[in-house]
Amino acid sequence: MANHKSAIKRVRQNAARRLRNRYQAKTTRNAIKKLRLTTSAEEARELLPEVTSMLDKLAKRNIIHKNKAANNKSKLTKYVNSLA
Repeated sequence: MANHKSAIKRVRQNAARRLRNRYQAKTTRNAIKKLRLTTSAEEARELLPEVTSMLDKLAKRNIIHKNKAANNKSKLTKYVNSLA
């Protein structure tokens, strides 16, 4: 580990950010799974905007790639529309 104060601070910041990013990504993955397992069209329509928003936030913060977010949103929207 580095000896400079700024490097030590950077290590602390990176650790905190990594934990936050992992938490947000895992929460979003769980929300996607919950939406995919839903068979009720009404419940799926309620969940879709929440999941879409979560994916957009992850993409905006560079936690996931913007194309991955777009692909997930597209697939989930197609799934929700197929339930109707």
